[in-house]
Amino acid sequence: MSIEPLSWGRGSTPHGDVLPTPPSTAPEGQQWSMPARSVNLDAVRTALTSQDSLGVVITGARGVGKSSLARAAVADLGPNIWSLQLRSGPAGSTTPYGCLSFLLARLPQAYMGSPTAILRGITSLIRSDAAGRPCIITLDTSASIDDMSAGVLLNVLLTGTAKIVAVAPNSSDLPADFHWLLTDRKLTEVRLSNLNELQTRQVLLSLLGHRVASSLVSTYHQMVGGNPLLLKALVTEQQLSGNLVLSDSVWTLRDKVVLDGAASLDDIVRSRWSRETPETREVIEMLSCARRVELASLTAIYGSDVIADMEDGGLLEIDDSEYRWVSLREKYIGDVVRTWLSISRRHELRSMLLGGEEPDPAFMTVEELMSFAAWTHECEAELSPPLALAAAQAAVQLFDPRFALAYAGMLQRSDAQWASAQRQKAAAYLQLDMPVQALSALEDISQPELQALDPDEYAQVVAAKARVMLSIPERAARVPGLLADAREHLDPAARHSSWPEPASVAANRIALSEFEYRAHAGDFAAMIPALEQAADPDANPDTAFRIQAAIILMGALALTGREMDALGLMRQLGGQLTDASHIVGLRERYTREAYVVLLMAGQWRRCIDLLSPFSSGQLHRLPYRSAATELAAGVAFAFSGRGEAALEPLISATAQLELQPVQSALRTAYAATALAYAQTGNAAMARKHLAKLQRMPGRSGFVTECIVDFCALVAGRWLGDAEAVAGLKQAARRNLEAGRYTVAGISLLAATVNGSDADFRLLEEIAGHRQGPLAEVSRLIAVGSRTKDAKSLLAGGELAATLELDAVEARCMALAVDFARQDGDALSARTAQARLDILAATVANLPIVPSSGSPLLTSRERQIARMAGRGASNRDIAMEMGVSVRTVEGHLYQVFTKLGVTSRGDLTGLV
Repeated sequence: MSIEPLSWGRGSTPHGDVLPTPPSTAPEGQQWSMPARSVNLDAVRTALTSQDSLGVVITGARGVGKSSLARAAVADLGPNIWSLQLRSGPAGSTTPYGCLSFLLARLPQAYMGSPTAILRGITSLIRSDAAGRPCIITLDTSASIDDMSAGVLLNVLLTGTAKIVAVAPNSSDLPADFHWLLTDRKLTEVRLSNLNELQTRQVLLSLLGHRVASSLVSTYHQMVGGNPLLLKALVTEQQLSGNLVLSDSVWTLRDKVVLDGAASLDDIVRSRWSRETPETREVIEMLSCARRVELASLTAIYGSDVIADMEDGGLLEIDDSEYRWVSLREKYIGDVVRTWLSISRRHELRSMLLGGEEPDPAFMTVEELMSFAAWTHECEAELSPPLALAAAQAAVQLFDPRFALAYAGMLQRSDAQWASAQRQKAAAYLQLDMPVQALSALEDISQPELQALDPDEYAQVVAAKARVMLSIPERAARVPGLLADAREHLDPAARHSSWPEPASVAANRIALSEFEYRAHAGDFAAMIPALEQAADPDANPDTAFRIQAAIILMGALALTGREMDALGLMRQLGGQLTDASHIVGLRERYTREAYVVLLMAGQWRRCIDLLSPFSSGQLHRLPYRSAATELAAGVAFAFSGRGEAALEPLISATAQLELQPVQSALRTAYAATALAYAQTGNAAMARKHLAKLQRMPGRSGFVTECIVDFCALVAGRWLGDAEAVAGLKQAARRNLEAGRYTVAGISLLAATVNGSDADFRLLEEIAGHRQGPLAEVSRLIAVGSRTKDAKSLLAGGELAATLELDAVEARCMALAVDFARQDGDALSARTAQARLDILAATVANLPIVPSSGSPLLTSRERQIARMAGRGASNRDIAMEMGVSVRTVEGHLYQVFTKLGVTSRGDLTGLV
């Protein structure tokens, strides 16, 4: 199969015609893109089987899979079809009967006397070859068709001899006689466009045969712009290079995509490159190096006409921002062209754009810094220390730790920014889950060097060291001493200064580190008064310190039972982030804490919304790559009881994290995946991931460990492990003693699926210390379970439904069924049973099954009950379903028994 890039040709059209071939199942290699083209395939099939239709025209840019779709559609019609494949001659050729020459050669001499005789002869020959079978002609019009061939084909269609599948870039490329067939709707046009991201996922699944990580899908989709044949070429190249690997049944990327040496993509780019003007080539070279350039700068160098023509031709895209950034529409073009350029050429282009002056990093965005640093690095030129430091900081923000280490490594010990660069190194090592190396980078700063730093940088280094030490369990206990020494060092200057003087700002940074340490240890309740004072605008004019303290306060409130206060503070801070956008990493810290707040409040759906990207081309709201984003989504789904939905992102995240660990996230992935498998009833896989968790060393901060322990213990509870239930109860008591009422309540709620009266009294007591709907759900479950009150449980279930906590709702309804039947409350029993019956479709493994109730309705019983509830008679139902009236009567008897109803009218609203 030839590879034809989007809107780019191969330079010439192959000569020679394709001989007719008998129909057969399309080869496997031609079917890989079809899962994403099912709608288009149906449209082509309909056009070919419709009695009034003469066929179909498949149009679209090069490389979108027109020929593959045509072959698949013909093959899909089965073995009783005679297939004839035609191809137009070379570009510019006007040879009569060019695409029919092989048929012309078979005609007897008697038919060669006139065009009319040739027309009749070819038509008869096609009918003879078809031998009474329907005939489909596949016509590839990559170049124009001569008039004689067009006339014969038109006659073949109008006489009913065959139908046609014409493949062309545009309908205007077809012979003129075909246009009125399109106008009269005798031919149907099916227009193919590039794949969207969902279709790209489907194609990758078809190509690779296993799950694919979301990061892989988005990376490949952006690189090839949704062009399926380019996608296939990219997959092949990456498999050969070893960058595309299968990790635990998930295809994922080992590292960044590098196209150096990608032969097939190189050929594709060269085929278009050879036909571009010198000016266009130079713009492509410039953008391949710079990645993106301001429109004003680019037009100043090359002129507005060249840029406008390239935009019209689909080569460039210009964004809507203030600076109108210009970049190549297909990113792979720049990646390939960049590999062609010599070091001297890269230098030349860089000098042309910059005019001999380096930009000021203070006025550059993180994306600009990364692009400029990458270009400079590729030129083997030196970055100035301020630019190298700024690029390292940008790489940390964009979660690109390897580039951060490269840029930070450019600074020498003699540079004024060296200590700051060591901080960026430490941050990068932490992202790579290498805390020992991170600490080593910071300990390279000697004590005299540390003491000589200005107060702000000194505090930043100490804060970075404290953060790293918290990631090393045996060093975490030394953090208070480190911070005390820092306070002692700063105190003389800080005592006689006020904000915004450096000593005061530095003292606030150390205070913030103390808050971070206490949050890491889980000491939330005791520090809330100090956090509230630090977050008070009237008491603290230091904006950076105040907002960051408020972010920590937000999480502390959520964990100590003040969930609604935390949500209110979250909304308030969200409106202030834009004004504080100059604070590096602030939005990322806010998003991480907001996720915890929403998770603890039971608002998992908003957690998922929080993980969505801002818009195309912008960063995700979490500061990590897609592995951490998928992990966060999976945890939210698992907390909601949706194990099946959780597995997809969790399996993908785990595969990526096993290749590239991210800040101790792998332990969370194992625990959450075990819980998801347990919720779906897959005990073997749940135990496998719990075993992986036990073999995984390390400890994280309180919140992360809380999530890990909760997921692992609840997974054990689903598996029937009595020790897991005891562990949940012990965790609840520990958190209760520490004032962490939210965590205590969530743990005890999970532990009391089969709880005692004492457990339910404690659960009710804890709920009294909490705020919000999840706390009320816990209280209603505690009261209803202890007093066997079905109505309380129904109310708890309704409230759980508003939070979309299906497993909790199912628990309420199952208990309500039992208690209502014991009390003879038929209405409550019917309501709860009907709701439980509906939940069975989404909750694969119910936490509780009613002990006094009948089994849930089967799918057929539910179908019959719905029809009966709408007033259909038994005979009508029997005819509709194709069963006997007696069968319907038997099913309705079972429905009435299970739901506790006595008439058809009672079924309304229950199923």
